[in-house]
Amino acid sequence: MQSYYIGTSNMSKIDIAQRLNKTVKALSEQESLNGLFHQHRDGDPLPSGKVLEDIIDISRSILLPGYFGRNSFTRQTLEFHIGVRTEKLQKLLAEQVLAGLCFSNHDEEESADELECEHCKAEDIAMQVIEQFPNIRRILSTDITAAYNGDPAAESREEIVSCYPVIKALTSYRIAHELFKRNVPLIPRLITEIAHSETGIDIHPGAQIGEYFTIDHGTGVVIGATCIIGRNVKLYQGVTLGAKSFPLDENGNPIKGIPRHPIIKDNVVIYSNATILGRITIGEGCVVGANVWVTKDMKPNTKKYKKDKIDNLDLEFNNGTGI
Repeated sequence: MQSYYIGTSNMSKIDIAQRLNKTVKALSEQESLNGLFHQHRDGDPLPSGKVLEDIIDISRSILLPGYFGRNSFTRQTLEFHIGVRTEKLQKLLAEQVLAGLCFSNHDEEESADELECEHCKAEDIAMQVIEQFPNIRRILSTDITAAYNGDPAAESREEIVSCYPVIKALTSYRIAHELFKRNVPLIPRLITEIAHSETGIDIHPGAQIGEYFTIDHGTGVVIGATCIIGRNVKLYQGVTLGAKSFPLDENGNPIKGIPRHPIIKDNVVIYSNATILGRITIGEGCVVGANVWVTKDMKPNTKKYKKDKIDNLDLEFNNGTGI
């Protein structure tokens, strides 16, 4: 086996220091950092994956008490435990919202009044999002119902909440979507990417998803930023609701911010590994079969399946000649 180790024995501390110093200088060259370096202002909070994971855990314990969190709940202690968690959540969420606002602010010189304004804005946004939790819980309840009604293997709603990755993914998405609607930079995307890593379900926080939504199994599902999904829609694993190639501006750069993902109307079922691309409309009541590629509108209550291709072996077997 070929060895790629090249070195000398008894390397002196001076040699190590010189080689490390040379590498540090190369890594610090400005030309190598184009687009790869983000400069922070002194005192600005930093977006933290660990803190965002805590925010997700606390949010789940508030929205679905007794299923998530370290403490046991009773009806007598429910208000107390939710109160403690909500107060902690407000502080952590306001801090991370502020971190997102600061991260996207490239003004190196900011007055004390401007910084105080950002603090107030972050606290207000965090409070607005937490005030949406009763409605988020109501919508999650419909998602749980859709998952339970749509899976004959599910024995209870408790099993859905405890075991099904779609509920974790949707909890994170629906919180991130509230932050996205309030123009919070970076943080909504970080929250849904944490859920993506955890569940294998990739939902952009900008997508609009109605009630009674579910994803069976879930692994490999992708839902793009400008996708609009109606009520009572069911996806299976591997479904992509994506965009086609982007239009370019006069400089050859992709044009950002335009609607480019599908619109899925109410009561649609999309089976595993189907790919639906572009700003097209899948009409109400449609069924999209497994492994189907869709790039054109589908009229309401229509079905699209992949036709079976019969090869010679199938023909010979069916004619009784065997294999």
